[in-house]
Amino acid sequence: MKEPAVYIMANRRNGTLYTGVTSNLVQRVWHHREGTVRGFTARYRCKMLVWFDCHTTMESAILREKQIKGGSRAKKLALIAAMNPEWRDIYGDIM
Repeated sequence: MKEPAVYIMANRRNGTLYTGVTSNLVQRVWHHREGTVRGFTARYRCKMLVWFDCHTTMESAILREKQIKGGSRAKKLALIAAMNPEWRDIYGDIM
């Protein structure tokens, strides 16, 4: 099922963060985890889904992604702490 979403991947607790947007969260995270996506997440081994936010339209998801990317690291950490204080890999929760 396709649903626009913004997400944050990490390589470990308080580690390197990657923020992205997609129309298919399960598939996109799978690509990051398997390393089929070349670039930042593969280079820094960001394979843990630590935060996500679903949207009704891709436009609102893209706006939210830009807002998050434009914010500080502290704001990203606060988003993660509010949803996932243990920094669990929540990929299994969305399956």
